[in-house]
Amino acid sequence: MTTEILSFAAVGAALIILGLLTWKKQTVAFLHSYHYKEVKEEDIPEYTRLMGVGQIIVGVGFCLTALLRFFSKRTLSWAVLIAALLAGLTFIVRAQKKNGSFFS
Repeated sequence: MTTEILSFAAVGAALIILGLLTWKKQTVAFLHSYHYKEVKEEDIPEYTRLMGVGQIIVGVGFCLTALLRFFSKRTLSWAVLIAALLAGLTFIVRAQKKNGSFFS
């Protein structure tokens, strides 16, 4: 169980860091290659903000899940993870819609 908790925490921390870099540094290169080729220059701030916030929300969900699993709240931990995934993906889908691409 320790490996599982550490894995959730590590994935969460990595997503939070990636989200912060995407949002605050406006780094499109961390994303799919299509995006750093096709996102218009004027759209980069809003696009990276939405993508970064989405990644951060998912990362926080993974970290909270690790914390809850440490205290043996198994059902609650999965509910938190699913809620964070849905919330984070909402931001990511909004960013993709504004950019005009979904599965490129």
